[in-house]
Amino acid sequence: MADCVFCGIVAETVPAFVVASSPDGVAFLDIRPVFKGHVLVIPRPHIVELSLLPSELLPGYFAFVQAIATAVPRALGAQGTFVAENNIVSQSVPHLHTHVVPRTKGDGLRGFFWPRHKYASDDEAADFAGRIGNEYRSLSVAETGRRE
Repeated sequence: MADCVFCGIVAETVPAFVVASSPDGVAFLDIRPVFKGHVLVIPRPHIVELSLLPSELLPGYFAFVQAIATAVPRALGAQGTFVAENNIVSQSVPHLHTHVVPRTKGDGLRGFFWPRHKYASDDEAADFAGRIGNEYRSLSVAETGRRE
């Protein structure tokens, strides 16, 4: 879709700190992260919400989300992740996207209050994207069920 910023990221006409790319989607840093290393995972086709994702795309898309959710804590030394989607309400960009947020016990995230933490610079954002992307690429087939 011509006016969708996420479709622009898929088409590489809109800049983003891309973490990983696969036939099933693109993962990139959220520009308003809850915590540094907060990744958005999107399917390549323009799909507005989860209920509209064709069933044949579900396995590949969610395997990609799963791999990113595995890579984030390993790359950043976090204890886990918070994985979530909004559908229509609170969906700031009308293109399906899954949030993968690094979590550590005592990080202050409570309920659905999401304070935002900006990157100090583009270099810092590129460093986070690179670390997560490197970890994603290092995951074995046994861990993700995927071949790159």
